[in-house]
Amino acid sequence: MSSDWAIDSNEALHLSLVRAQEEKAVLSKNEVYEDFRPTFTYPIYGEDEKIYGYKDLAIDLRFASGSLSTYLGISYSAKLPSPSPVDDVEATLAEFIPAGYIQDLDKFLEVVETDAVGFKPLGKKIHSYTRPSRSPRPSQGAASGSAPSSSDDAVEYEVYHSTWGTEGFREYHRKMQLFILLYIEGGSYIQEEEETWEFVVLYEKRTRRSDPSIETYHFVGYSSLYPFYCFPEKVRLRLSQFVIVPPFQHAGHGSALYTAIYQYVLSQPNIAELTVEDPAEAFEDLRDRNDLRMLLGLDKFMMEGFGESSVAGGADRHRKGKGKKRQGKMGPPVERGWAEKWRVDLKIAGRQFSRLVEMLQLRSLDETEVLAMKAYRLQVKERLYRFNFEALMQLEKEDRQQKLEETFQSVCNDYQRILAMIQ
Repeated sequence: MSSDWAIDSNEALHLSLVRAQEEKAVLSKNEVYEDFRPTFTYPIYGEDEKIYGYKDLAIDLRFASGSLSTYLGISYSAKLPSPSPVDDVEATLAEFIPAGYIQDLDKFLEVVETDAVGFKPLGKKIHSYTRPSRSPRPSQGAASGSAPSSSDDAVEYEVYHSTWGTEGFREYHRKMQLFILLYIEGGSYIQEEEETWEFVVLYEKRTRRSDPSIETYHFVGYSSLYPFYCFPEKVRLRLSQFVIVPPFQHAGHGSALYTAIYQYVLSQPNIAELTVEDPAEAFEDLRDRNDLRMLLGLDKFMMEGFGESSVAGGADRHRKGKGKKRQGKMGPPVERGWAEKWRVDLKIAGRQFSRLVEMLQLRSLDETEVLAMKAYRLQVKERLYRFNFEALMQLEKEDRQQKLEETFQSVCNDYQRILAMIQ
């Protein structure tokens, strides 16, 4: 088939989170929730991400911004005539979205207006926070019933926890899970037959200016969590999927959702720790930044770790002077019993906690402190050796030592990169 009839499926698919007309009217030009593109479509349209048989193909996939009621419209300027092989665009996509999607645009817009008032988040609220509004403030003499200016200065966001047992959540999950395929490389749908899944969903909450008693909710992102048995009588909660939809990215909402999950874990006595399943680099950075900031904010932890004289305020408050003997349990080397107690109390997985400790140690080290640097290098290499034991044992001793040194230097460089993000 001629390449003239091959369309890039990432370019053809247009996504929208559609709000009621009254809510659109108060948004600024910086708040654009319609017509954004997917990052990946290969789970739907194949590895080459091509759709064959059309010219100027546009797949219009819209969601009511809160309820995620779905509209699908397909248009093109030309289609190869039969019997030429042509991809069935709608039938292919229909396998990944719930049945009952709307194909009449006017009907869909009516549903948006109805759902805007009627939809409420499912599950139990576990966290909330605010962000400055990017919407224009009402002018002097605005219509009566407008919210006070303080309401215009901030937008509230809420996080809700649900399970398959939450009424209506299975149906809602079937609508939102498409974003996993479109924005997580290697993402796939989870099995509903596995009953123990838990979910946290993040919404933006708005109050209507014409009627402050009406609160509307708008989907921002979500995470799926899976509990595993942890001896003797607890569970280990694994964060499996995590997505913030593009209109809300790069605004701190990923960190807020992760923080909500972590605070939820801390609040549950039956959860031993939070782990992450095969994190992407961007998520690993997000996790590291938030975990580091959390530890830096724990005065008792930092005091015990670096000694009383090293907690002094300022950008280098955890740095000791050259040549001075280090105090505190952070070392290096770290006092393992002390670190393990904090790790258990903070419910952080072992490898992650070791990495965080190493970052904090590196942050406080002075390269001229020869003994401290040597102790740090040996501590990190010991962990790397244990973690990569099988691969390293395939090498000759000299090659093994060289590889371990290269890995150590790479880890230190990455630590410096992450530490630079939290200065």
